[in-house]
Amino acid sequence: MSNIKGIGSNTGHWTRGNSTNQQKLQLLTIFPEEVINIRDVVADYKNNILFLSEEGRIYQTKPSTFQPKLKPIANIPRIKSIASGHYHFLALSNEEKPKAYGWGIANHGELGGTQRQLDFTLIPGLNDIHIDKIYASGYSSFFLNTQNHILYGCGKNSKGELGLPSKELRQSQILKLHENVLKVFSGHGIHSFILKTDGELYAFGHNTEGQYGNGTTETKFQPTKMKYQFPTSKISKIVSAYQHTTILTIDGKVYVTGLDVYNGFGSNLLEFRQYIQFKDKIIIKDIACGYFFISFLTEENEIWVTGRSRFGTNNSNGRTLRKVYTFDVENELPFNTIRCLDIDVLFLLHLNKDNYLSQDLGIILEKGFFSDCKIQKIPVHKFLIQTRLRKPFDEVKKYLEENCTIMEIKALLKWIYTEKFKNRKKIFEILNYFGIQDPQKNKSLKSDLKKLLFDEETSDFTLIVQNDEGDEDDEDGELFEEIHVHKFILVARSGLFRDMFLNLNQNIKNVKDYSGKSLESIELLITFLYTDEIPITADTDQEFIREEFEDMVEFYQLNPKIPLLEIFDKCSKK
Repeated sequence: MSNIKGIGSNTGHWTRGNSTNQQKLQLLTIFPEEVINIRDVVADYKNNILFLSEEGRIYQTKPSTFQPKLKPIANIPRIKSIASGHYHFLALSNEEKPKAYGWGIANHGELGGTQRQLDFTLIPGLNDIHIDKIYASGYSSFFLNTQNHILYGCGKNSKGELGLPSKELRQSQILKLHENVLKVFSGHGIHSFILKTDGELYAFGHNTEGQYGNGTTETKFQPTKMKYQFPTSKISKIVSAYQHTTILTIDGKVYVTGLDVYNGFGSNLLEFRQYIQFKDKIIIKDIACGYFFISFLTEENEIWVTGRSRFGTNNSNGRTLRKVYTFDVENELPFNTIRCLDIDVLFLLHLNKDNYLSQDLGIILEKGFFSDCKIQKIPVHKFLIQTRLRKPFDEVKKYLEENCTIMEIKALLKWIYTEKFKNRKKIFEILNYFGIQDPQKNKSLKSDLKKLLFDEETSDFTLIVQNDEGDEDDEDGELFEEIHVHKFILVARSGLFRDMFLNLNQNIKNVKDYSGKSLESIELLITFLYTDEIPITADTDQEFIREEFEDMVEFYQLNPKIPLLEIFDKCSKK
């Protein structure tokens, strides 16, 4: 069963065989059995909807008053992110050098040209540019190189949508827009925000209703520095809709500005004002905006909506804040993100927070790197198997080979390495045999890998790291410490370790670390590679660790799809 629910206007394009408006959230059942988890969903103004699965496949539905037409997009490689504007879509491939694809109407140069694309096609002009992030606004596209912090883009600029001084209606080629860009915040509106590497926030584009929140209605063609009553370091998310902007801070507070149809303040706002309709004890963990409404997902997994939408009541129009969904604690997984589409539809998703870790381990399972045993001729890693199933490896191997088909064994291994399900019924049966209950609710991959962290008994390699406070001397009188690791985990997560281990003589059991970093930094790095977490305490010198850690990212060639800064920020807030 998919991990996504939907509510709202429905002409048959997102839920099976029902063309009436959905007034209650319900699970979507339009996906093939093997599609378990949906990572993201976006839509354009023509009611085309794209779903991105955890496996990196895109599924498309088109408007229909009959059965939904769910079509897998097969002409592009695996995808790591998608975005949509008014009438165009973007997709970024999940490769060492990602490629950007576009599809849809491109009358304003949204896809690097003026030709309409009937299928996903490579966007011209990006072949020699490394792109890590994609964003789309109404009639524009943005492409960010996170290594050099350079933002590229194309599309309409009649209202400064690209942040360029020119008022030309079209920019049909890829242009270098801005430097020192850390992140872009955009949406279905025609104004955007960029966060610079120095922590300053800039706005540009349409501002006739006070969408910037800077006290004016003056549209800016070039990015203008913004100052608000809260520091930019507190901003978790900015959602730009056509006539308003909503900000979510890391402590769960919401601020709004712009047209008052959405917020209930009694008049349009020209400056951000806190949305105080929630009681102080209610913390918001995600926000999303449609054309005429704002929706909020609380820490208690409830959904509240204000503005005009078809959620809970048909054509509800007004400033009343109303709850449209209450979480079923007993029977549901906690959802952690929401998406609003400007066709009066809201989607609620449960995202796999071990996404990057599980993807990397899935590749190791597929390649069989540094496996130390086999089950039905499938290379596996002994200590991971027995740690995950809580039984000795020989007992696991015997049971599986006597009671399961090769396809069932492969499906179980898929869960062991990635926590993803195929043949769910059989996998639940096997896991129950080994005493593992509710595997979908009680995720354990990260906690099980923590058990292997620095474990000398199960490790197969040792890093020798200089330690100024250590108590072991080598022949040169220097102080060193041993860090016990598992080669297959380090190979999965780090390009440097992958190259090193694949080229080392297999009989070599240790190596001296030559990054020049402290023992504490190396231990933090190894912890992150095993768990996607960085242990932060009140006594941690976060600034020092962050500087050292960021240097090691490039040195150890961490997988480029890992959003390291975001993960560090989340760990720092714990």
